[in-house]
Amino acid sequence: MDVERLTLEEWGDALPKTGFEVFHDPDALAVLDTHTDAELTLYGAYKGQQAVGLLPVFVGEKSVGRIVFSPAVSLGVPRLGPIINPTSPKRRKWERINSALAEAVTDDLEADKRSTLFRMTCPLTYTDPRPYVWNDFSVEPEFTYVVDLEGVTDLEDAMMGFSKSLRNEMRRYDEMELSIGTEGIDAALRIYDDVVNQYTEYDDTAPMSRLFLRDLLSNLDDDRWRVYVARTPDGTYKSGIITLFSNELAYYWQGGVTASYENVSVNNLLHRVILDDIVSDPSLESIAGYDLVGANTERLCEYKGKFNGELRPYYVVESSGVEMTLAKTLHSAMNKSLK
Repeated sequence: MDVERLTLEEWGDALPKTGFEVFHDPDALAVLDTHTDAELTLYGAYKGQQAVGLLPVFVGEKSVGRIVFSPAVSLGVPRLGPIINPTSPKRRKWERINSALAEAVTDDLEADKRSTLFRMTCPLTYTDPRPYVWNDFSVEPEFTYVVDLEGVTDLEDAMMGFSKSLRNEMRRYDEMELSIGTEGIDAALRIYDDVVNQYTEYDDTAPMSRLFLRDLLSNLDDDRWRVYVARTPDGTYKSGIITLFSNELAYYWQGGVTASYENVSVNNLLHRVILDDIVSDPSLESIAGYDLVGANTERLCEYKGKFNGELRPYYVVESSGVEMTLAKTLHSAMNKSLK
């Protein structure tokens, strides 16, 4: 098996039809590359002419040493990391590819040295981080909720497992004058202002810059994103959600700041319309789940739990020790200069 560095064009050709996250899209990676001072480095594992493993990383050389991240931090990217795509369904084949790719990348980047600081948040499809454990990296699980929509073609079926209060509010949409539709990048930037204000309320910093958001949506194909906006009958903006799409998942990515209309949560109605589109729009027929993007913040899980989504683990792989904490802080501060 050969592991080699790829161009973005080669990466796009090698990307499988399934099993990847939206930010593995080469157009998304190109924007990430522009908005970080680290160098995008793409690895591909090949068996003959067939790509069987892929891993994108961002590499920077700093005074503290080399830093390697996947994804780059402070850009609102929930997960990136390795894709394993064996030609055989046998588990042993998957494991061989996984081990070979991990070993080749860590060797090439000297990621196991104390002078290299490494952090990788893996995709949902990546279920075996053991090769990194065996090489003395720290591995911890994190979680997200994914609403299962496999084979669902009716909104009522999609809502079947939701809490009673959530279903009741969603059902009120048809009798209300509030309108929810999809809009463009200007509306996404309006939603971004909501996100910034919300983070400020919690004495935190928004996970991305306005420029990054604009460039990302401008660069991605139209089938990779939709901006859902709720407006009153006179056109007044109430709230909105930016939804991203891989080939298999829809992502509740940004927005959804608290708002109400006629004593009903506007966000519940936004989710209702998003779900209705997923299960009824032929252009979204490959979407099998709605990822609520995170189940790691206690104050948010009480709400997200109402959707009865499957709790899905994913893995964070990183260098051990205090150096890693220092590197994450440093890299976050550097990215803020791009805002």
